[in-house]
Amino acid sequence: MSDSNPTPSLYVAREPIYPKKVAGPFRNLKWIIMAITLGIYYVTPWIRWDRGPSLPDQAVLLDMANRRFYFFWIEIWPHEFYFVAGLLIMAGLGLFLFTSALGRVWCGYACPQTVWTDLYILVERWIEGDRNARLRLHRQKKLDFRKARLRLTKWFAWLLIGLATGGAWIFYFADAPTLARDLVTGNAHPIAYTTMLVLTGTTFFFGGFAREQICIYACPWPRIQAAMMDEDTLVVGYREWRGEPRGKGKRKADSELGDCIDCMACVNVCPVGIDIRDGQQLECITCALCIDACDDMMAKIGKPRGLIDYMALSDEERERGGQPPRNIWKHILRPRTILYTTLWALVGVGLLIALFIRPDIDLTVAPVRNPTFVTLSDGSIRNTYDVRLRNKHGEARPFQLSIKGDPSLRIQLEGTPYNSVEVPADTAYLQRVYIVSPKGSEPSNTDASDVRIWVEDLTNGERAYKDTTFNGKGN
Repeated sequence: MSDSNPTPSLYVAREPIYPKKVAGPFRNLKWIIMAITLGIYYVTPWIRWDRGPSLPDQAVLLDMANRRFYFFWIEIWPHEFYFVAGLLIMAGLGLFLFTSALGRVWCGYACPQTVWTDLYILVERWIEGDRNARLRLHRQKKLDFRKARLRLTKWFAWLLIGLATGGAWIFYFADAPTLARDLVTGNAHPIAYTTMLVLTGTTFFFGGFAREQICIYACPWPRIQAAMMDEDTLVVGYREWRGEPRGKGKRKADSELGDCIDCMACVNVCPVGIDIRDGQQLECITCALCIDACDDMMAKIGKPRGLIDYMALSDEERERGGQPPRNIWKHILRPRTILYTTLWALVGVGLLIALFIRPDIDLTVAPVRNPTFVTLSDGSIRNTYDVRLRNKHGEARPFQLSIKGDPSLRIQLEGTPYNSVEVPADTAYLQRVYIVSPKGSEPSNTDASDVRIWVEDLTNGERAYKDTTFNGKGN
């Protein structure tokens, strides 16, 4: 191909989207959700919760150094990761449920990308003005003092939000007041500063510049959500049988025009820049701001609301025939959503039961197999075990160890002449244990004998056990 006919680009330059301010019930709902979610995120690390003198007093803390997760009165240990897995399963089922019932409501209302983008757009609107003012500023070629001042002020505010976001995140992994003081005085760990820097940058870029590009290109959910939806899913749509043919101007009694006056209000408020009148699109995040804009316009021209609304595909034929849509609960309560709800509830109930029946003491037993056994000077056989004793209480507890098996077996604890040891508060304490079998006894002359190691909390009598084997020299 000659230089006079260059290869056309496969990509079009992105035109920034500047949504117009809109008021209405869905916009108000988004404000409420944004305030609640941001409030929870920023405030939670500062909430205190008294667990006793030996434990941290931060209500929500992911203590990586001590391998604990604290959530108010709940403490999750490393071996209890199934609680985290269960919560992730519940989150997935919840996402499936809401998508099946109401489309991408998670994306439109509660997704962090949406929440922070809404916040960034709000700040942008406060500084630069509403949609038309921002468009004029964007299209202004000359970088004068006013444009530079507005841009720098906006970016500085965005950076502060990003810094607060990164700071709040690291406060979940250490005591918040202590870490805040260390950050200011320069004594915090380099990882803390690095994490803040990365999250500040990503929040600044994702919320300020990438915005809808994350939803359209980076997020996989738009491409798999169709598997969760069917003809009864309530999604934001346009009643084209009522709105078409569209046209501007007032409607006369004998007019053949539909209710849509082609005002573009629905397009101007859309945070992803689509026209919902073109039908369902991958980019739509179901934020319903176009419903607020259209309802406001219908009220101004004296038409009934609902030209753009939450609707189900299965109601289209009924509405085209002039019948009202089915009750919303008939769309929401259907076999698929009931199945998701049932599975979600079963997992939740299972986690609650597991949480309330879990013991406050526990142990794991690891036989030392190098060597498998030791023959002592008196001919008895000794096996060695590393026993990890877990005390989940907020104070130190005396634990007594015993064994159940052949009556000739006896237990010894390394470092103490007694069969009990004090385990510090909220600690997994490693204790080496010996089990000895006298010379000529059945366990000594058998390859392997079953043994049960018991641990008892002498304070309240709570007990736990683990089964293992005792190895003899055989015949």
